[in-house]
Amino acid sequence: MGALSHIRVLDLSRVLAGPWCAQNLADLGADVIKVERPNVGDDTRHWGPPFAQNPQGEDTAEAAYFISINRNKRSITVDISTPEGQDIIRKLAAESDVVIENYKVGQLKKYGLDYDSLTLLKPDLIYCSVTGFGQTGPYAQRPGYDFIIQGLGGFMSVTGEADDLPGGGPQKAGVAIVDLFTGMYASSAILAAVIHRDRTGLGQYIDMALLDTQIAVMANISSNYLCTGTAPRRWGNAHPNIVPYQTFPTSDGWMIIAVGNDSQFRQFVKAGGQEQLADDARFADNPSRVAHRSILVPLLTEMTKTKTKNDWIATLEKVNVPCGPINDLEEVFANEQVVSRQVQLQVPHPTAGTMKLVASPMKLSATPVEVRMPPPTLGQHTDEVLRDRLGLSAEAISTLRQKHAI
Repeated sequence: MGALSHIRVLDLSRVLAGPWCAQNLADLGADVIKVERPNVGDDTRHWGPPFAQNPQGEDTAEAAYFISINRNKRSITVDISTPEGQDIIRKLAAESDVVIENYKVGQLKKYGLDYDSLTLLKPDLIYCSVTGFGQTGPYAQRPGYDFIIQGLGGFMSVTGEADDLPGGGPQKAGVAIVDLFTGMYASSAILAAVIHRDRTGLGQYIDMALLDTQIAVMANISSNYLCTGTAPRRWGNAHPNIVPYQTFPTSDGWMIIAVGNDSQFRQFVKAGGQEQLADDARFADNPSRVAHRSILVPLLTEMTKTKTKNDWIATLEKVNVPCGPINDLEEVFANEQVVSRQVQLQVPHPTAGTMKLVASPMKLSATPVEVRMPPPTLGQHTDEVLRDRLGLSAEAISTLRQKHAI
């Protein structure tokens, strides 16, 4: 029994931020019903290749993108533009604890599926809206896209090599960090609202915006600006406040050095036969190393090129200097620590036979996370949910299908 096994979630969201939030809740045990468009489904069902393959090595209809964010959910197909479809959603919302949606601001009101309408049926409902810019402000009606928000919210201004270096210029993250962080914040907000409801009996509305989240997760970078009034610059793989804290070339590849104090710096240069650098007044402490970064880093680069990546890591780990390799995903999933932590899972699936998934990182001792269901096929649970949750007969379900409401 998961920690949230008593919670019912109606997931009206699509693509990434909302589904990521709903998957977090599902992993913690919540009963999540994912509502999708008939015959089409969530956009991410079609965001491939790659697609999962069946035992014969043939592509299925299950896109890897969709798979990554929709486990532990049941899928139903409902056309909310029809009166019958709207009635289904209202009835499901009336016996749910949480509704998650990421439609444009005001779009669900015309269907009678907005917060004000649904709380007439379920006064203690927790309703979470996820949009690009929030429900208020001059940008509220704009569509929100992760890539755009990474630029607009300042992330790309500090990501990528400096303009005066080869390959310099703004760079987006390799994954959709704004969507993912927004999903995580939404999960936390919903859990807080559940606790509040359990204490007071009151539901509430949650307004999540990608732009707000992007600025919030700039963390110390935003704080640097607010403290100084100076907009931070791009440092590539280096750190604006700590030196040496970046990638360095070795004789056969690259490694990461993350020196956090003066003792670690001494051990680092001593391991490279350059201990005199630690006695140089220009490099004696971190503020001095930051001030003389342009002199120190080339000296360290020549030093790190004298050994292989594995030799460096083995040596530095013995003297407690933080370091590590830069792995591709094949190396990641082969890593002994990753294998030991059982980060990769394999679950049965109706079309793929078996499906590989990434485990949730949440490890609870009393209510452990488990994969109860693989990512659903489109509409896999429509009849089941309408029968078991709403008490509809087979004839009534057939009529809804004939009207293209489901």
